Amino acid sequence: MPVFRPLTKPALALAGVLALAACSTSRAATEQAHHATWRNAEVNAVSKAVVAAGVAAVTSLRPDGSLETAALDLAGGKRLWAHPAAIAGRLPGMGVQAPAAVETSPGHAIVAAVAPKPGGHGAGNAALVAHDARTGRPLWSRPVHSTFGPQRCGRLLCLSENTALSSARLVVLDPLTGAVRWKEPGIAEVEWSDAARVVMLHLAGHPVLAAHDLATGRPVWRLPVERALAPGVDLSGGWAFGASGGDLVGYVAPYTNPKQHKTSSFGLFSVKLADGTVNWLRPSVVRVYPSGSPGYAPVVRPVDEHGQYGGFARLDPGSGRVVGQITAGQVPGAGWWLAFPGDMARLDFLKPGGAGAAFELPSGRAAPVQGRRGWSFCVTDPKPLPLAGGARGFYSVASLCEFDLATGRRAPAAGPPPAWFTGSQDGWRLWRDENGAVNAVQDATGSAPGMYG
Repeated sequence: MPVFRPLTKPALALAGVLALAACSTSRAATEQAHHATWRNAEVNAVSKAVVAAGVAAVTSLRPDGSLETAALDLAGGKRLWAHPAAIAGRLPGMGVQAPAAVETSPGHAIVAAVAPKPGGHGAGNAALVAHDARTGRPLWSRPVHSTFGPQRCGRLLCLSENTALSSARLVVLDPLTGAVRWKEPGIAEVEWSDAARVVMLHLAGHPVLAAHDLATGRPVWRLPVERALAPGVDLSGGWAFGASGGDLVGYVAPYTNPKQHKTSSFGLFSVKLADGTVNWLRPSVVRVYPSGSPGYAPVVRPVDEHGQYGGFARLDPGSGRVVGQITAGQVPGAGWWLAFPGDMARLDFLKPGGAGAAFELPSGRAAPVQGRRGWSFCVTDPKPLPLAGGARGFYSVASLCEFDLATGRRAPAAGPPPAWFTGSQDGWRLWRDENGAVNAVQDATGSAPGMYG
């Protein structure tokens, strides 16, 4: 089988996994079936998009290899403004960071992004700059040495700082002024937040998942990941989290230490957002790609102590139970790409240029491939981004294309990529197509996790 590396994030000290690449195109605003749709090809999106107060923001690649933060009107896709962006200490396996968009009052928001200082290069020559989301007017800036990038945490802004130094910390900022509300030592990433609390993954040799009161930083609960999963966790292989109702479902990927030739603990687990209690555990399974967020539709393969892969199973994120599976004996040889239909009711094996195979879920019975289509990665051998300034090993956020399972060839997409891939933000689904354009459709309600969490 082809190797699909996890689209998750590596720990600070090690390079980790490469993010898979991409699919995209140009622009039009139309109305179809009462759903607002648009496509903007003025940008070459390389990160996921974020949304707040009617504005979408994304990190875009310019023709000269530099980066910019681009803001688009969510209602019609019109480009509102763009300002230079930069990578300052982010690791390649994490992919290019997205901006952070935070609604500050009804109808108003800020977009914060890492930007280069004029004439500056290297560590310490960047700043976090907050802009008015609709006009692009700079509001405030904060110097940064090295960072994984900003994240929205409720109505506040979270930023990992000094990630390449022993003084690493996470600061929680007022989005309107940049004032520090509170801070935590060490490196952390926001995995979930609401108006009252934020749950962070504290990255360390023994990582910890912890909830904090958003207003004060007061600890609410604390859960060592090894207590939830198993001793011997190493985040260098990558991780991903997704919310499922009142729970948070986490995935830690395996990592084999090249010196010790020992594989770290790995698998899926679920915790209650209210108190950090562990709901369920699925050890020694790897997440497969493409597939839904761990909090929406996790699809996994078990791995035994000898490194042998089993079949495939789709899990219920609420209970961890198997809701559909096929055995290892049903897996059709080698040379396939994994694919799924829009409703994930089938597990497809796409054979480039030939007939693939399909299995119905939850029964696991073989299904005919004639007339069937599945969504898979547009490309499996992406090229790294030609970034100016020396950053190497970064890839665009991946994109999906639709394929005919009977021929293994691309099929004209009958509609947008499935919701399990795009997720939704405030009822909008946004995605990068294989040419870099940002596409959007308003066909959902509320927000739901996609493949990237």
